[in-house]
Amino acid sequence: MQKIKNISIFIACLLICMVSSLMFVGCGENNDNKIRLNEVTHSIFYAPLYAAYNLGYFEDQGLDVTIESSSGSDASMTALISGSADIVLIGPEQVVYADGKQNQPIIFGQLTQKDGSFFVSRDNVSDFSLQSLSGTTIIGGRAGGFPAMTLEYIIKEAGLTIGTNTAEGEVNLRTDVSFAMIGSEFITSGCEYCTLFEPTATNLEKEGNGYVLDAVGDYSGYLPYTVFASTENYLKDHSDKAEKFLKAVYNGYVYISTQSTTKAAEALLPSFSGMTVEELEIAVNQYLSIDAWSSDFILTEESFDTMLNIINTTQGEDLNITYSPEYADIVNNTIAEKLSSEKI
Repeated sequence: MQKIKNISIFIACLLICMVSSLMFVGCGENNDNKIRLNEVTHSIFYAPLYAAYNLGYFEDQGLDVTIESSSGSDASMTALISGSADIVLIGPEQVVYADGKQNQPIIFGQLTQKDGSFFVSRDNVSDFSLQSLSGTTIIGGRAGGFPAMTLEYIIKEAGLTIGTNTAEGEVNLRTDVSFAMIGSEFITSGCEYCTLFEPTATNLEKEGNGYVLDAVGDYSGYLPYTVFASTENYLKDHSDKAEKFLKAVYNGYVYISTQSTTKAAEALLPSFSGMTVEELEIAVNQYLSIDAWSSDFILTEESFDTMLNIINTTQGEDLNITYSPEYADIVNNTIAEKLSSEKI
């Protein structure tokens, strides 16, 4: 009887081990398909990403993607370095700042290729130019962020001086307002100008609180405004997942750029439940009109150099630092070029 009991215990233990092993194998297989994406903020400016998510393009690639929003590119980079994110959608300046760190962050795809904000004025300025900013106050982006640096750069390139002495023609560039509060601060502060992304800019105009003018991107030109980045090790060990991820987002871009704006807006609606289809259409139309999204996700060296020039003539001068990372050290277009050559 004891022998039979021992055999029964042995068989029971064996079955438990087998079931446990299968459970762990199953978990491993699921984890192999997971990608944790951290985005700098949640914005229609990143429409191709949300179209891919809502239309099931990630699932088509066999991926299980989760998206978490941060409150700035620095927070997203922290998530990547700490290992709580696999891929980040961030401003490229954070990858520049992280140059030389262990397990180097690498840019492997460019999503937006222009500044996505628009000048908004308190008064209707029919003949607006950058010279119109002389002697005024403008609320820009967060200090140290790429939107604020880009705005500062084009103001300086226009021959204007940034400072608080507006009586002498200086441009008072405010960078003390958080991204989400720029619109409300503009309304209540009495400042002459601000920069806003869509559809916030157009909605503010509809409410009678200002006038949407030119796109900032019309003055800054093409540059790597928002990029997908991951660590060197992740791209080495999971290049297949990164490729599938980028392919899915590209398919989202194709949908947004080829379908009617109504269909594009409807595809985005699940990611912006507090907004209407009409508001989403406004944003899609505006961003298509300024060629905001990259058509091949390749970050060129010319665009990279423009980005470095912006960083060094703004943040670099402020900190008395010259940033000089090598293009090949922090940009890897291998996946984007492969997808482009295959016409994705």
